[in-house]
Amino acid sequence: MQALLQARLPARICAVISNDPAAGGLDTAARHGVATTVVDHRAHAQRADFDAALARAIAASNADLVVLAGFMRVLTEGFVNAFHGRLVNIHPSLLPAFPGLHTHRRALAAGVRVHGCTVHFVTPQLDHGPIIIQAAVPVLASDDETTLAARVLAQEHRIYPQAIRWLCEERVTLAADGRVQVAGARDAQAGLISPALDV
Repeated sequence: MQALLQARLPARICAVISNDPAAGGLDTAARHGVATTVVDHRAHAQRADFDAALARAIAASNADLVVLAGFMRVLTEGFVNAFHGRLVNIHPSLLPAFPGLHTHRRALAAGVRVHGCTVHFVTPQLDHGPIIIQAAVPVLASDDETTLAARVLAQEHRIYPQAIRWLCEERVTLAADGRVQVAGARDAQAGLISPALDV
């Protein structure tokens, strides 16, 4: 969220809504003059009731786009469908690899040589929505969860503002086949090879 607040996006961040009254992001938003709201999931017996309260808070903010950042709640199908094409998330893996939790630990355990992050549209299937942008980092022999997570986080701070900028500029199209097209974007020309050998 800090990266988005500092990105000088062509949009107004109209509200920061958290399900946790102790979330540090609420203080960060307030320091930037952004309105904050708490919809505490613990005050709702059913997940659908929480999602309905969250939808009302979003509607009250008049937001055109809903950007999840560190939001660790699984949303109901009805909520997700209500915001189809307007709800985006960032995930710390190269989806569809390693959906869910503990992505860095799982990547290290699997022995992958390349890891990264993904900005995607949210769909009812957890961490499987249409991909807007991804960034990859090498997995180093010396990596542990902490070092790998830090390198991925640096890329998250690069690509999330980029994706939101594209969405604000109406350059992103969600095609009928579920793929994302970005007007004016160019394909990356170089490959990331890990480990690399000098030959």
